[in-house]
Amino acid sequence: MDPKKLGKALLFPHIAIMIFLVPIATVLLVGSMVFIGTDSPVAIVSYVIAAYTLTVWCFKIPYLIKLFKTFKNENQYARKWREDARLRVNVSLYGALAWNALYGILQLWLGFYHRTFWFYSLGAYYICLCVMRFFLVWHTRKYASGERMQAELKKYRACGIVFLMMNLTLAMIIFFMVYWNRTFEHHMITAIAMAAYTFTALTTAIINVIKYRKYNSPVYSASKAISLAAALVSMLTLESTMLTTFGEETMTVIKQKWLLGATGVAISVLIVATAIYMIVVGTKKLKQLKSEVENGK
Repeated sequence: MDPKKLGKALLFPHIAIMIFLVPIATVLLVGSMVFIGTDSPVAIVSYVIAAYTLTVWCFKIPYLIKLFKTFKNENQYARKWREDARLRVNVSLYGALAWNALYGILQLWLGFYHRTFWFYSLGAYYICLCVMRFFLVWHTRKYASGERMQAELKKYRACGIVFLMMNLTLAMIIFFMVYWNRTFEHHMITAIAMAAYTFTALTTAIINVIKYRKYNSPVYSASKAISLAAALVSMLTLESTMLTTFGEETMTVIKQKWLLGATGVAISVLIVATAIYMIVVGTKKLKQLKSEVENGK
C-alpha cells in the first residue's frame, strides 16, 4: 500500500470513524482510571487511542472551521439566529428556566430521599430562581426589548427585592455547611465534572452580564443576574464538595469550616449588593421615566 495514502488515511480518517472513536476513547480512559488502574495494559491502550483521537480531531479543525463558517453564512436558520438578538435571548431564557426547574426539582427530591434540610434549602433556592425566570420569560415572550420599559424596570426592581429575600435561604445553606458540616463526599471523577460545569457556568454568567448590557434591557440584565447568582451558589457547593473529597488529608475540619464560611459570606454579600443595586437603579430609572412622561405632557 502507498505510504502516502496510508498516512492520509490514518491522519484524516472518515468522519464516521472519528465520531465513533470519541466514546470508545472516553469509556476506555475513564474505565482504566476508575476501575482497572493506570498501570495496566488496558490503560496504556486507552492512552494511545485517546491521544490518536485527539490528534485526528486537531487535524480536522481547519475543515470544521470552514464548514462552520459556510453553514453560518448560507443557512437561513443560522442567519436568523445571528441577526435576531431577541430570539437568542429568549432561547437562552427558556433554556435557563428549564434547567433551573429540573435542578430545583432534583434538589427537592434529594431532600425527600435523604431527609435533610441541606437539599431542601438548595431546592428552595433554585425554585425561587426558576419562578423569577418564569416572569421574565413571560414578558419577553410578549414584548420586544424596550417596548414596555416601565414594566421591564418594575420586574428588574422586583428581582432585586426577591434576591434580598432569597438571601435568607442562602444563609441557611451556609449555616448547614459550616455549623453542622452538612457536606457530601463524591467520587473524584464526579467532583472534577462538577468543577468543570461550575467554572463554565460562572464564566458564561460573567460574560453574559457584561455582554447583554448593550441591549439596554432591564429584563435581559435581570436574567443574567439570576444566572450569576445561580453560578455563585454552585461555586459554594463545589467548594464544599472539593474540600470533603480532597481536603481531609491536607486541611483540618476547623480550617474547612472557616474557608467555607468566608466564601459563603462573600457570596452572600455579593448577592445582597447586586440586589441593592438592582433596586436602587430600577427605582431611579422609574422616577426618571415618570418625570419624562410628565414633562412631555
